[in-house]
Amino acid sequence: MFQSLQALPADPILGLMAAYRADTNPKKIDLGVGVYKDPAGNTPVMTAVKKAEGILLESQNTKSYVGPTGSAGYNDCVAELIFGADLVASLGKRRITAQAPGGCGGLRLAAEFIQKANPDATVWVSDPTWANHVPLLGTAGLKIQQYPYYDYTTHSVRFEEMLATLAEVPSGDVVLLHGCCHNPCGSDLSQEQWQQVRDLCLERGFTVFIDLAYQGLGDGLEEDVYGVRLMAEALPELIVVSSCSKNFGLYRERTGALSVICESDSAASIAATQIAAAARAMYSMPPDHGATIVELIMTNSTLRDEWDAELTEMRDRINGLRSQLVAQLKAAGVTQDFSFIEREKGMFSFLGISVDQIQKLVNNYSIYLVNSSRINVAGINDSNIDYLISSLADVINS
Repeated sequence: MFQSLQALPADPILGLMAAYRADTNPKKIDLGVGVYKDPAGNTPVMTAVKKAEGILLESQNTKSYVGPTGSAGYNDCVAELIFGADLVASLGKRRITAQAPGGCGGLRLAAEFIQKANPDATVWVSDPTWANHVPLLGTAGLKIQQYPYYDYTTHSVRFEEMLATLAEVPSGDVVLLHGCCHNPCGSDLSQEQWQQVRDLCLERGFTVFIDLAYQGLGDGLEEDVYGVRLMAEALPELIVVSSCSKNFGLYRERTGALSVICESDSAASIAATQIAAAARAMYSMPPDHGATIVELIMTNSTLRDEWDAELTEMRDRINGLRSQLVAQLKAAGVTQDFSFIEREKGMFSFLGISVDQIQKLVNNYSIYLVNSSRINVAGINDSNIDYLISSLADVINS
């Protein structure tokens, strides 16, 4: 029966990674893969994580399952990180949080939950959105539509068009928003814009679904969840998927969560059974290692302070690289305006150059980025920025 299968095209990012690894050019630069990199070009294990792993190694006395919804301690820590202690207390039993195998697992778990709640729901995603949103949600049987979001000409949010589209979204549909550090464009909603979306949601009755993958990598741990907390305070229902891959550097440990706020305690109790059943049917039990590390860090004041300081250093480095890239391109005589990069948040931005220019960078200069022109700013460092600037100047000015 397998002979009937047809090969699928390679994922653009995975194909780019393979080409980069095979390239022998000593000056090659990887701006494609979406992981944080330090000044040496490595994706390090955070010091606080290493220390927590040491504690775990010495203290763990079982490898037994923790249950389909994961560790209750981890879930409480994640909820407090996202919503804050005061809001968690005020939400009470209306809020449930379930551990998931990474942000991707959380998104798929959310999709299964939405499908059970309303199989006719359409999920509205931003144009553009993270490439894996559509397959993760769509293969659960959900219909997908887009709302306008990013203006490639002005490098800003098409907010009036976005709002006009959302004003037509019916009650029962779901609107997926990026909590901060929009992937792939880096353009986030302002606080005033978040407030307008909240008001429209209350008027129209659609369900807000927030993907929070980069908390702490934009403006700060508290600042980056302004929209999440605003929605959680005002809306009767809310879905939030969060990830510890980036802010704890736990990429391969697959550490994420799904949090759901319901209109009542009784509705949340029912929702919890549906989420547990969906988790059981898909992967049975989530992995424990990363979740225990997060719980150890968040419940140990010394480790938490150390982690916060490391995360601040990562965030400051990314924001500094944005400013440095803009300044050096201008100094190199590039007349095209790249100032928008300095205003955007998180690891990603579109360069806004043509596919032909991108292919020249890849083929002639061994600078790897996808055809959308999205770059991972964290892939830039002191040892490669001069070569990157000169290569960009050659390609753009030619």
